[in-house]
Amino acid sequence: MEQEEQKLNSLPENAYRELKPGEKYKPMMPANSKPKEVTLYSVVFGIIMAVVFSAAAAYLGLKVGQVFEAAIPIAIIAVGVGNLAKKNNMLGQNVIIQSIGASSGVIVAGAIFTLPALYILGLEAEFYQIFLSSLLGGLLGILMLIPFRKYFVKDMHGKYPFPEATATTEVLVSGEKKGNQAKLLAISGLVGGLYDFFISTFGWWTENISTRIVGWGELLAEKLKLVFKVNTGAAVLGLGYIIGLKYAAIICAGSFAVWFVLIPFISYFGDGQTIAVGEGITTLLRDMSPEEIFRNYARHIGIGGIAMAGIIGIIRSSKIIRQAVGLAVNELKGKKTAEETVERTQKDLTMKFIMIGILATLVTTFLFFQFGVLGNWFQTVVAILIVFVISFLFTTVAANAIAIVGTNPVSGMTLMTLILASLVLVSAGLSGTNGMMAAMVIGGVVCTALSMAGGFITDLKIGYWLGTTPAKQETWKFLGTAVSAATVAGVMIILNKTYGFTGEGALVAPQANAMAAVIKPLMEGGATPWMLYFAGAALALILTMIGVPALAFALGMFIPLELNTPLLVGGLVSWFVSTRSKDEAVNKARRDRGTLIASGFIAGGALMGVISAILKYAGADWYRAWSGAEWLAVVMYVVIIGYFIWDALRGKKE
Repeated sequence: MEQEEQKLNSLPENAYRELKPGEKYKPMMPANSKPKEVTLYSVVFGIIMAVVFSAAAAYLGLKVGQVFEAAIPIAIIAVGVGNLAKKNNMLGQNVIIQSIGASSGVIVAGAIFTLPALYILGLEAEFYQIFLSSLLGGLLGILMLIPFRKYFVKDMHGKYPFPEATATTEVLVSGEKKGNQAKLLAISGLVGGLYDFFISTFGWWTENISTRIVGWGELLAEKLKLVFKVNTGAAVLGLGYIIGLKYAAIICAGSFAVWFVLIPFISYFGDGQTIAVGEGITTLLRDMSPEEIFRNYARHIGIGGIAMAGIIGIIRSSKIIRQAVGLAVNELKGKKTAEETVERTQKDLTMKFIMIGILATLVTTFLFFQFGVLGNWFQTVVAILIVFVISFLFTTVAANAIAIVGTNPVSGMTLMTLILASLVLVSAGLSGTNGMMAAMVIGGVVCTALSMAGGFITDLKIGYWLGTTPAKQETWKFLGTAVSAATVAGVMIILNKTYGFTGEGALVAPQANAMAAVIKPLMEGGATPWMLYFAGAALALILTMIGVPALAFALGMFIPLELNTPLLVGGLVSWFVSTRSKDEAVNKARRDRGTLIASGFIAGGALMGVISAILKYAGADWYRAWSGAEWLAVVMYVVIIGYFIWDALRGKKE
């Protein structure tokens, strides 16, 4: 009994390393145990988390272009509530709560990267279109990933780091030890949430600061097209901390290359040239602001880089695709080992169920495309083929990316999908407004499928380490997907009516704006900047050759500067707090405490952003701009960074 209790309270020594020949991994909840997993408590709690974090992630993603993964905050909340309620043996239930709730982040990513482009293009998206696009894409992502589960989580044990799954697993394990992480998350969530609430609701200090605040900065922007900007929000600061210095630096390197090299370069050598900025409207290149040069030229290079990074990912994953398909075929033929058939911890949904599920989802998607979007049988057949082929090919790319670096390159893969879909649909006789609507909805389904595939592999790896039943995770993930799809559809409509996605004061929605920029010329016969796309693609190849992650660099090139620089600030905070002590155990404790604070900033800031949006939607306008707001923003940003560092340095080793 004592030995089994030990298994229930700590991960085995071989959890994170490769297994020796003949060695077997035994999870915390052994295969012969019967842990509580699916209960009324875990399902209801998971649904609540899916609703709350879907709303929060949708707001943050549309505002800054980065969707935080909800798995860690949800795991912390589940553990904290369980401890406050003095519940015991909650490990299995907490995994189900986390798995249902974490549907929020992945569904949101699939929806907001694509569907706001409909509003940007002047088209109206109904609730049912956003909901079905997200729901059907999510279902496809789950069903297409399941055959690859054993390869990624079991066969490759110890070979992939799974950074987010590792962090979430550690939180859940600490819950069995009765940790107090939930209290720290609540406090930091309150601090970060109130900080961002004052910015977005009252405007006491500005959301962005730039070098234009001083005279010489204004002169640099006007004459040399040089400007530096920082978003002062707590949520984006926390996001940078979790991303870490390495990837934040690569993202910012892409951004700095655009803003401090390409934009001044284009302005200098394009002096005297004119460019069309609207219907029949032209302007001199030298008269354009740095922001206008970015929108018209530089960001297209980033788009080309993102698309090429997706192609490179497929090529690198071709072997994985063949192996996983072989595993699926063998299971469908009934070639299973006795061990895999019996063990609770290796039971997936049956291949028969998966095949029927994929077929049913594709048929439903076909009907949705035919009667809700296209209205042409031939074009609908073309559209469903695009969805199936690309979703299948890119599923392993998404899972592989999450397994290695914790970052899903879904936006780059979706851009490539949109370009391909548009070219094919135009060949099939579809163009103009109907073509743009069809391409964006197709892109929404594919984007959500890939986002779900990448996110769900994290849940399944957590379950593998802890010893939950995969079939139960897979079954209840469908519920989380439906709840999250309905929530994000409602929130997106509210945010569009409150802020909009174009014009002054609108939400940035950078990925959706990029999608719209790609689709419009393809469908309306305008000039498509193929040369700029090609330059970005070539740059991605060069970066890959020298070992630099091309996707992160290219993302930095097309996301606005002010949203990238705070990532670097957060990454520097992470580096600082985790290197101050000579004792590595102390550094780890501080780094872990900082992760909890950052998670609080992200969740609190995003949730308060949703509350602020609802208040504005209800007509409560308390925003008051004043002349000193930008200088106060500088002071407050230094204060929030100082608080972050001070609190993180309070971490002590166990």
